Amino acid sequence: MIPTLFPFMVLSGMMILLQLSDQFAGFFRPFLHPLFRVNNHCLYGIVIGFLCGFPMGAKITGDLYRMKQITRQEAGFLLAFCNNIGPVFFTGFVLAFLPSSIPIGYYLLGMYGIPLCYGLLLRYLYYGKRIACENTARISGKPPAFATALDASVLSGIRSITKLGGYMIFFNLLNILPKLFFHRMPAFLHALEIPVYLLLEITGGIKLAGMGHPLLILTMLQLGGCSCIAQTYAMVGDTDLSMTAYVLHKLCQSALSLGYYSLMFHML
Repeated sequence: MIPTLFPFMVLSGMMILLQLSDQFAGFFRPFLHPLFRVNNHCLYGIVIGFLCGFPMGAKITGDLYRMKQITRQEAGFLLAFCNNIGPVFFTGFVLAFLPSSIPIGYYLLGMYGIPLCYGLLLRYLYYGKRIACENTARISGKPPAFATALDASVLSGIRSITKLGGYMIFFNLLNILPKLFFHRMPAFLHALEIPVYLLLEITGGIKLAGMGHPLLILTMLQLGGCSCIAQTYAMVGDTDLSMTAYVLHKLCQSALSLGYYSLMFHML
């Protein structure tokens, strides 16, 4: 986790502190702005959230909101669909537990196409004019010196990575509980054991589930389990963003994933 996430946390933190996220998002504006009709600060959150994956989507959203580069409505919008399992984790780890007979494109379409389409629906059906299409004058003052921004970003990254590691360890330890609990339960309830593993901590749950539960794994990936929810809270818990709304949005996307992947496995 440290070599993969920590550098992105530091670099992204510096981009925001040095007020460079606007320019970075400008490279993607010709492709994404016609779709989402949001300002460059939101575009930055969308790009980094999808490219870097969980929990960077939540951290970027929280950082932008704390710096007052996006409004509360815009932060809630980003948090609803930009905090997903990362493509590196999905292709490098999860795919090994999925049927290889199905082309990878179908998996990727469901994993990232569903939240993307969900975000588009939110943008136009719910948020409407509450999100600015263009940048507004929200940043006041000059950016800090490079050394100051680097120091602050490193400290923030260390704090965040420590929290994430602690939550992962804690919820992996909780995986002991289903073994103790279901050992005393009737045999017909043992079918719930794998879903409970996945609900507690998605990485360890996938290992325990193996290759026999691809539909369940793909459905639970959208939610991320209790560990991912707790880690998301660690990234935005000091703000007034609603975790209840976040969980509801992830449950909706999980339901859509269940429908999509059920149809995919039936047809392929």
